[in-house]
Amino acid sequence: MVDETEQFDRRTYLKLTGTAGVTVTGLAGCLEDAGNGNGDESGNGNGDGGNGSGNGNGSDNDTDESDGSDGSSDMQIVAGTAPGFEPFEMTRDGELVGFDIDLLEAVVDETEYELAEWNEYEFDSLIPALENGNIDVIAAAMTITEDRQQSIAFTEPYYSANQSVLVQSGGDFAPEALEDLEDREVGAQSGTTGETVVQEQLIAEGLISDDQYTSYDNYVYAVQELERGLLDAIVIDEPVGATFADNRDVEVAFTFETGEEYGFGVQQDADDLEAALSEGIAAVRESGEYDEITQTWFDSDGTDSEE
Repeated sequence: MVDETEQFDRRTYLKLTGTAGVTVTGLAGCLEDAGNGNGDESGNGNGDGGNGSGNGNGSDNDTDESDGSDGSSDMQIVAGTAPGFEPFEMTRDGELVGFDIDLLEAVVDETEYELAEWNEYEFDSLIPALENGNIDVIAAAMTITEDRQQSIAFTEPYYSANQSVLVQSGGDFAPEALEDLEDREVGAQSGTTGETVVQEQLIAEGLISDDQYTSYDNYVYAVQELERGLLDAIVIDEPVGATFADNRDVEVAFTFETGEEYGFGVQQDADDLEAALSEGIAAVRESGEYDEITQTWFDSDGTDSEE
């Protein structure tokens, strides 16, 4: 569906490899200087509001989306995600894995839709890709916000997470509140709630200057610079921060409560898909599969959040 990335059909991949891994497409263009928080990231779409893959009228034209006289392609959906946000989505041994990956696949299995493939993007490129019809659903630990709801729709929430502040392990800097970050070098991933906290709670309040904030395309880069001493702190989603703390030379200094909730993103006019995915989330919770997936990707029940 995405003309700028090389695509693979997930089912074909599974037949060839015999594994349960997911298919990954190439990396789309990165909005390197997005760094403007939720508002910009959710409003930078190209505005044509395409219908996504397979949501056409089943006509006999030569487009891929409307191929097939039985209309089966109308029920195939393409998911987009942004790897590097452990444990929600990441690449291990060339395979796309994570909580969001497993959860969306389980949710789609509860519907009449079929998950045809996964496409990888930088986080800021996901909403434009959805608006342009290059993907049909976003599964990327995306927080439901009013700004984003101006351009896309969300399913019912599937996860809640606050923000953690990471610092170097064993270092002299041990902040206990946002006020303790005054005049410090702080980092976050572009377009995330962590960046919004930095902008609204630190920069807008005069605790740090614009020059003291660094926006990253991926939290992996931010953690690397924190380990090297180029940053004093990172503001990051709580479960993601806990994963980095378990595996890297960083630690959680404190947690800032935001009450944020994640949802799967869909086009604003995709009412049937939105309803089906929301019902699928409820079914996965009720069956106990949600808890199984949570236990797979999180070390403690403290990161699992039932509304």
